Amino acid sequence: MEHPDAPKTQSIDEAAKELGIGRNQAYAAARRGEIPTIKIGKRILVLKGPFTRLLAGESTGEHV
Repeated sequence: MEHPDAPKTQSIDEAAKELGIGRNQAYAAARRGEIPTIKIGKRILVLKGPFTRLLAGESTGEHV
């Protein structure tokens, strides 16, 4: 279980490392909607909850 004060997002670079892919591939996947992200200002952040569920093989409810 995640600590309640833990950040709810991570960078694209952090997500890329978890996925074992390059930074450019991760940004491309985010643009395609394959990685759950939000944009705040110029930053694109990966939503940890949906990302973790995606890695666990759970359905996101979106058509892939």
